[in-house]
Amino acid sequence: MKKILLGVLAIGFIILAIFLFNLGQRPDRDYPSFPLDPENNAATVHDSIPLRDVVGTGNNWDGVITIFDPNTYKIIKKISALPDREERFNEIYSGFKRRLAAGFIREFIGEGNDQLVDDMFTSNDGRYIYASRPSFADVVALDVNSGEIVWRTPVDGLRTDHSAISPDGKIFLVSASTARKVHAIDVETGKIVGEFESGDQPHENTYSEDGKRIYHASIGKVFVSSPSLDFLKGDRWLQIVDAETYEVIRRVDMKEKLEEAGYELMDRAIRPMAITKDEKFAYLQISLFHGFFEYDIENDRITRKLDLPTPQDLAPGDHLLNSGHHGIALSGNDSTICVAGTMDGYIAMVDRATFEYSTIKLSDDPKEAKPYWATSSKDGTKSYVSISGLDKVMVVDYATREVVAEVPVGNHPQRVRNGQLRLK
Repeated sequence: MKKILLGVLAIGFIILAIFLFNLGQRPDRDYPSFPLDPENNAATVHDSIPLRDVVGTGNNWDGVITIFDPNTYKIIKKISALPDREERFNEIYSGFKRRLAAGFIREFIGEGNDQLVDDMFTSNDGRYIYASRPSFADVVALDVNSGEIVWRTPVDGLRTDHSAISPDGKIFLVSASTARKVHAIDVETGKIVGEFESGDQPHENTYSEDGKRIYHASIGKVFVSSPSLDFLKGDRWLQIVDAETYEVIRRVDMKEKLEEAGYELMDRAIRPMAITKDEKFAYLQISLFHGFFEYDIENDRITRKLDLPTPQDLAPGDHLLNSGHHGIALSGNDSTICVAGTMDGYIAMVDRATFEYSTIKLSDDPKEAKPYWATSSKDGTKSYVSISGLDKVMVVDYATREVVAEVPVGNHPQRVRNGQLRLK
């Protein structure tokens, strides 16, 4: 019996060793590249060149940022977020810990792909794009005209995630998702000038309209799906943070609030959120839930729930990183909510007052389209929804609830952000 047990353990060890070896290998694949133009750098871009409204989309699996015009929906430019790609990959694959971390991110979070540009924002002067690069565990400032990296800031831990930029354009927030913290980076220098504690897997960051507060959520270990293993997912909180001191003003365990309102759910993690301009209400997507909840910020309580259609039966393990729906935005007048129905293959447009809704079907197979983010246009009349499975961004008119444009972008678009650039 002892020999059998030792044999089983030996076989198990061999299988584990083979698995870890394969996990730590660099995939053989090509990425889009664009020539650098050092002579056309930011210093050569005069203030007389006007700022141009743009929309930027981060394509996470090919490391490309696609920039398009918010009026014509024509592609203006594509920029590689990876001009230092070989240096970074060599760095990763020169050490055992980093290569295993990169392999884990690739296989269990990136669906077999390295995560190369998660989030990005333009600078106020229109000369740079700041981008978080999850698999490289860093943030970079890219010169939008030359394509060069101006500064690079590694974060604590092994991965970056969602970001935000302060309304005055001076601070770039980034979630250090394995370090239980959010860094505040000075965009002029690339230096980390502040931080605040988060829960497990810090995720969403949103500034208030006046820039005084940060709304932040941690989502826990999303590679654990079973409700019976909920205790393994760790701390999942909604936090309201002072944007000047980075002190946590309020920390909320949303499971407690959901139970107080009579809702028994599998999870407590807040995914994307949309907050009204007066900061009285937030609309929260919750892990494994198909729909959203209305949270009264002033009175710290859940007030309403909207269940949205589920065209297929899904077990918890069938959900992508615990996402039921991932992407929510409010129209400019706060009257309509746009929802990315990630696991259900549709976009939902919801009347905020009545919760009456309509849906826009994106594909015959609900899992094919995988809408992944929603951002309202600068004027608040339209919503940009990244359709990550179909490599495009759909533009939906809030008033008519109809798609008015489709913009082909890159491989697996995720975050979509408004901005302004000075382009030579």
